[in-house]
Amino acid sequence: MDVTYIVSMEEEKALYPVSVRAFLHQKCGFSHGLWRRLKWNGTLLVNGVEVRATTAVVRNGDVVTCRIPEHTRLAVTPMQLDIRYEDEYMIVLNKPAGMLVHPTGGDYANTLGNGLLHYYQQTGQEIDFHPVHRLDRNTTGLVLVAKQPQLQNALTQGSGGKFFHRSYVAVIEGEMPSLEGTIDLPIARHPDSIIQRVCSSDGQPAVTHYRTLARRGGMSLLYLQLETGRTHQIRVHLAAMGHPLLGDDLYGGDTSLIQRQALHALHLEVANPLTGEEVSLYADVPQDIMAVFGTEGAPIGS
Repeated sequence: MDVTYIVSMEEEKALYPVSVRAFLHQKCGFSHGLWRRLKWNGTLLVNGVEVRATTAVVRNGDVVTCRIPEHTRLAVTPMQLDIRYEDEYMIVLNKPAGMLVHPTGGDYANTLGNGLLHYYQQTGQEIDFHPVHRLDRNTTGLVLVAKQPQLQNALTQGSGGKFFHRSYVAVIEGEMPSLEGTIDLPIARHPDSIIQRVCSSDGQPAVTHYRTLARRGGMSLLYLQLETGRTHQIRVHLAAMGHPLLGDDLYGGDTSLIQRQALHALHLEVANPLTGEEVSLYADVPQDIMAVFGTEGAPIGS
């Protein structure tokens, strides 16, 4: 389903950009459900250019095109899931390499979402798939999925940052200029790609904190904490520093020792805004990443 709108706002607001979400809700009658379908399974274009639904803004005269799949209910696919936490509000899974979080790019049956719907079905839970965030196909680690749309909304909107924190480990080429520090570089879509991102003064604010855990053989093992959650943020920031992730062929990483980006979502901390309950979880670093340093799957605790 393709739907196109031309942005037209009241005279007093015409000179100021508004979020595309606000425009679709207030001017086009988008329900929260339809917005979620667009955000997670559809494609959003502004003036013919694909944009990210959660951060895009529009101005008077812009042409907004929403491409929403007709069949948004995911296929139910049996698969082994590594469930690390579950309650009546949320579920946290440890995602393996090679798996998408939700259907996109032609894969509509073998994603984390497909497997989770099967698990819900088998356990008698009448729940849709409500992911709070994503990991790239070849990034491993903890993924938070809400069981209730109101929790998904609370954790993905602007205030969600105070309830939800993520930390990663990564192997990079070379050594960072200091043992620990902060990378504060805005990130934008690459002008010649709908997938790749670049650091650009015209981009969205992006902040990554890092600490060096080990150095060996011209590589470094880093512990990273996200202050923002831009697409490919860690991968783009480290590449911009001249130290791409090992195995990250999209951003110039060496693939001779590992055939995927050496990035793992190690720690997840969430305070449920509906109940106040706090959850803190770790997922052991996979063997393929630790093997680069000559260690087999040893957990890192902080």
